[in-house]
Amino acid sequence: MRNSENFIITRSETVAADDETTWSFPGAIVGFIAWLMALGIPFLIYGSNTLFFFLYTWPFFLALMPVAVVVGIALHSLLNGRLLYSAITTIVTVVVLFGLLFLWLMG
Repeated sequence: MRNSENFIITRSETVAADDETTWSFPGAIVGFIAWLMALGIPFLIYGSNTLFFFLYTWPFFLALMPVAVVVGIALHSLLNGRLLYSAITTIVTVVVLFGLLFLWLMG
């Protein structure tokens, strides 16, 4: 018994179900829909001439898509999963970001 080792076997605690709801998917969907809506606003204002503007600037507007999704997730999380409030604030935030980028590129 000189080379023996002592092993202590303990039972792990059972993993309790987390009470936190999944807020990332609805927030991501709201963010993507807000990005699509914001993408349509220049077409409503300037018509088909917007396509010529987007010909060279599309990477900037495409880069706003993941930003809009993350904004949707963050706002949906901060507003405790209230879909109506998070949808309204996400749409307003993404439209403002889109408008600022549009004005920056035009100016």
